[in-house]
Amino acid sequence: MNEKLGVVLSGGGVRGIAHIGFLKALEENGIHPKFISGASAGALVGALYAAGYSPGDMVNFFKTTPIFKFSFYSSSKPGLLDSEKYRIFFEKYFPENNFFALEKSLFVVATDLGNAHPHFFRKGNLIKPLLASAALPPLFSPVEIEGVLYADGGIMCNLPVEPLEKGCHRIIGSFVNPVRRLPKKHFTSTMKIFQRASDLRFYADSKSKFHLCDYVFEPQSLSKINLLDTRNIDKVFEIGYREALESMDDIVKALLQPKNIFYSKESSQQEYFSFD
Repeated sequence: MNEKLGVVLSGGGVRGIAHIGFLKALEENGIHPKFISGASAGALVGALYAAGYSPGDMVNFFKTTPIFKFSFYSSSKPGLLDSEKYRIFFEKYFPENNFFALEKSLFVVATDLGNAHPHFFRKGNLIKPLLASAALPPLFSPVEIEGVLYADGGIMCNLPVEPLEKGCHRIIGSFVNPVRRLPKKHFTSTMKIFQRASDLRFYADSKSKFHLCDYVFEPQSLSKINLLDTRNIDKVFEIGYREALESMDDIVKALLQPKNIFYSKESSQQEYFSFD
């Protein structure tokens, strides 16, 4: 069941910490993905997992890496905060700063702003692609890599299943932006409108790819968690872990079902890789 098993981790801000609980539940049930693809917060969790960190260490990364830090405000770049200044937190966890130093294969998606397409990183420098994948405008500045400006991977590819399609025998998706019905009276502030718009954009992009996964984990309780609410880190982790355990029978059943071969129809600008 673990041979060439891939897991896709969506973006979702603080809600992405639920991926850690999800991965912990998989490991405890003998499910060990060998390939990881992630966007934004999912890319950060994926990198930590691929590096071999424990769930506790992974959660600690998010607790000790502040979203807002006054000294990181940007004065010369587009964006309120300078993404490059967050490097110091990443260097503690990824001292070798290279994809090849990871224990598992990792794909990180970031949005190429100039050429208007998602770009998948899988080799070379690790930290810059991670910073770029999580650089959500207008909060964080874009990250320049080899002369190209990149921003949050979730802008164009919030559930980056594409790199795993042809190489993995099985794919599990973890989507942390569930959408629930809301009454008109809910929309009472600019932040609530912004969060709803973000949720709908992520959902529309990701839902179209659900059929490419053998199973999609979608913890519904996360719909009440704000995208940037760092006060709920432990709660988000527990939601991911608890709901993953509750879904484990369905996950195992899906992985044991006869496999249907599928390929994406939207392949004109996508990058695919050999897993040999």
